[in-house]
Amino acid sequence: MPFRRPRYRARHRRPRWSERGATALELAILAPSILALVFLSIQTALWLYGRSVALNAAQEGVSRLRLVQPPVYTTAVGETVRADIQAYAEQLGGTTLQNAKVDSPSYNSPEGMVSFTVSGDTVSLVPGVKLHVERSATGPIEQFEADDK
Repeated sequence: MPFRRPRYRARHRRPRWSERGATALELAILAPSILALVFLSIQTALWLYGRSVALNAAQEGVSRLRLVQPPVYTTAVGETVRADIQAYAEQLGGTTLQNAKVDSPSYNSPEGMVSFTVSGDTVSLVPGVKLHVERSATGPIEQFEADDK
């Protein structure tokens, strides 16, 4: 008599608690926090860029007014430079620095210092939230003197 193998049915024991859908549940829990981190990092980058634009514009204004000698300086000269810096801030910031405002320069000839302040609002990813930036730059007025030779 030939040897016959017994037939066994392959029975898999199922665990009592199935793990089906566990990955989807983990993703549903983690996805909002990951998206919040992404939006927070983008918002931080936009805010830092807005600060950089405001500081760069203020430094540019100081650089231009440092060369104006005290006998030549008038409020009209200061206003002309302020208007140029306003346009510069709007062009440099584009849509990132909104409502850019350049205050009138502080030209203090007795102390020999000039300063500019640039402010504005950065773009916000959250509707209704305004992030305000304000940066100032100060520098000495250049004094040109003739050589005594």
